[in-house]
Formats: sequence, C-alpha cells, structure tokens
Amino acid sequence: MGLRERKKRAAREALSWAAVRLATERGLENVRVEEIAAEVGVSARTFNNYFPSKEAAVCSFGNERHTRIVEGLRSRPADEPLWESLIAVVAEQFSRHGGPDREFVSRVRLMMSTPSIMGEFLKSNVSAERRLADEIARRLGADAEVDLYPRLVAGVVGATSRIALDFWLHTEPGRPFLPMLTDALRQASAGLPVPDTFPAAPAAADPPLIPRESVC
Repeated sequence: MGLRERKKRAAREALSWAAVRLATERGLENVRVEEIAAEVGVSARTFNNYFPSKEAAVCSFGNERHTRIVEGLRSRPADEPLWESLIAVVAEQFSRHGGPDREFVSRVRLMMSTPSIMGEFLKSNVSAERRLADEIARRLGADAEVDLYPRLVAGVVGATSRIALDFWLHTEPGRPFLPMLTDALRQASAGLPVPDTFPAAPAAADPPLIPRESVC
C-alpha cells in the first residue's frame, strides 16, 4: 500500500472512531457531521468524501477490522491449515489496543440496536463476510461464486466472533475475552462436537416470598 493510500485509510479509520465515540457518548441523533469532522481536524466536506452518512461512519470500524483480518489471512503461510490461520488473525485483531473494553463494547452494542444504524450494520456485515469468503476461496483454490465452503466458513467465523463477544459481555467482570474467543473458534473449527461435560451453572436464588394480599 502506497503512502497516499495509507493516509487515506488512517483518515477513514480516525473519522469512524470519532463517530463511534461521539455517538456512544451523546446518541447518534445528537451528533452532527461537522462535529465528527472537527474531532479529526478535517472539514465536513472531507468527511463526505469518505462516508455518505453518520451511520456508515459508525459501522465502518467493523469493516476496518474485517479488512485487517482479510489482509492478515493473506499474509499467513500458504501451508498453514486454514482454521489455524483464521484463529490467529481473528484473535490478533480483537487483541489490538489491549483487547475490547467491556463498558465501551456494551455502549456500542446498545447503539447498534437502534433502527437508524441496524440496516447499515447488517449491510456492512454481509459485505465484510463476502470479502473474507473471497480470500478463503483464493487460499483454497476455490471459487466463492460456485463453491459453498468458503462462504460457510466466513459466516461461521463472523457469527462465532459476535456470539463470543456477546457471551463475554454477560460474564463476570475480569474474565479475559481472547481465550474465550479462541476456544469458540476452535470448537467451530472442530465441527462443534458435544462436550463431555459442561461447567456447573451457579445455583439460582430462591424467589422472594410475596404476601398473598400483595398479588393482584
């Protein structure tokens, strides 16, 4: 990648993260394009050169991660097993900047559930998984247009990563995410065999007693 392309990519990533930060702090409806651009020190016109909307800017951070996963997969040794390569590059991208921050991820998840962003987010995921499928197909000497396997693998990687992240958000604070993500991807790569045992679930607390007269 040439210097100009690297600068454009850095600007795009900076604008996307500025949009995410402001949107999670204020709500996207309370953020203007001019404010996002000002966070990065560029004009609103420059913002519009990169993104058609605030929603697209917010969702772009996920696209950037998928782009890095595709690039990482392309750089892995050609003789390395496919799933070993995928697990390595996905874990590497989720460990950037020290790994995900629980509070920040929770705020982003809440923001992504709003109708104005959900459609853009789903469209972004479809595009990202297709790019990954194309790279998997290239690596295997397949064709994602006619061979189902590359698209299945790309979909499984995306779904497993999202499910692992959601599961981690609801575990006890302090539990590291990367081992959970790696374990989930390894289970997926093995065809999801049924475990011999499951960790014991914590005992549910007895429901409080409600006086009969208080029940409507």
